Amino acid sequence: MAEAQNSPTLGSARAGGPPPVGSTTAGSIAVAAESTVVSRMSAPPSFDVTDFPVPHGREEEWRFTPLERLRGLHDGSAVATGDGVKVDVQAPEGVTVETVGRDDARLGKAGTPVDRVAAQAYSAFEKASVVTVPKETVLTEPIRIAVHGEGGVAFGHQVIELGAFAEAVVVIDHTGDAVLAANVDYLLGDGAKLTVVSVQDWDDKAVHAAQHNALVGRDASFKSIIVTFGGDLVRLHPRVTYAGPGGEVEMFGLYFTDQGQHQEHRLFVDHNVPHCKSNVVYKGALQGDSAHAVWIGDVLIEAKAEGTDTYEMNRNLVLTDGARVDSVPNLEIETGEIVGAGHASATGRFDDEQLFYLMARGIPEHEARRLVVRGFFAELVQQIGVPDIEERLITKIEEELEASVA
Repeated sequence: MAEAQNSPTLGSARAGGPPPVGSTTAGSIAVAAESTVVSRMSAPPSFDVTDFPVPHGREEEWRFTPLERLRGLHDGSAVATGDGVKVDVQAPEGVTVETVGRDDARLGKAGTPVDRVAAQAYSAFEKASVVTVPKETVLTEPIRIAVHGEGGVAFGHQVIELGAFAEAVVVIDHTGDAVLAANVDYLLGDGAKLTVVSVQDWDDKAVHAAQHNALVGRDASFKSIIVTFGGDLVRLHPRVTYAGPGGEVEMFGLYFTDQGQHQEHRLFVDHNVPHCKSNVVYKGALQGDSAHAVWIGDVLIEAKAEGTDTYEMNRNLVLTDGARVDSVPNLEIETGEIVGAGHASATGRFDDEQLFYLMARGIPEHEARRLVVRGFFAELVQQIGVPDIEERLITKIEEELEASVA
């Protein structure tokens, strides 16, 4: 497996390695006075959909996305229907679950839409769901949010809010068939700890585009685990900002892209205050003709964010011919007063030596391939911490591999 890895040093205007194998682009690092992470967007962030031009596919943030498969989410032609999605929230005692109108002050507090689809979702939703964990409440059972597609078009908004020093695990499970555009906000009070597991297990024809915004309070901890298997097209945009120093963020992702699927994960971590940490690890496997995975990892360390410690990594395993990966890690630094920063991207096929080692000990080739893939994903599955979800994902990986062998 070939790897492109960069670790910036003060005074270096640009450092970079060769493009990772199987990728059309490589990451870059720049020490700059102005952030190109922000300036390369086609329009400034806005809640108003009319502030964004209709994308044509030539824009930087849309160049990997097959717009015709968004089913009208990008150009305004998609109209909400009554049979879009059904949302069911199961929460432990002490948690408040509300359905609120558009005038609720908590909506949009964690972040502003950065593309036309997210702005369309914000402009079109009628009611939002707000789940609140009171301050100093420590939950021993996860909050479970089931989002089930019923065949139509829907626009949604979800807010998860933790008070100061509260602790919670939230599982958001997407199933069924739908065309869904949504914004999901995570608000963490000072000292709060939130783990979110977002599972995209859609039916084959579903389309899902969403922006996830996390606002992390002083000394708070946020762990995001995104798992993507299903859907015709899934395009997720997790974004993180810090409300005070001492915040720690972990962003993990696991995706298995099958024949004809487009799965795109575009991350942005904005180190906008001093003495915060972030760690990003995404892993994907691909198989089948026209399977396409896209991973964009943007980390910005602003001039005022002294004492930042950050690292991001993306690894991809290509199981068959005809699959394509685009992996683009970007790390931009505006101050030299940091603890550490770096990134890595790697894309490759099975390690022949690993297969030979297992097969030489009597393990059939298809079983050896299964063991290699399970080992590839193991560290991320273990991060979930919800046994039934972990077991379900292992089963799903096994099913995908069985299809590959067949």
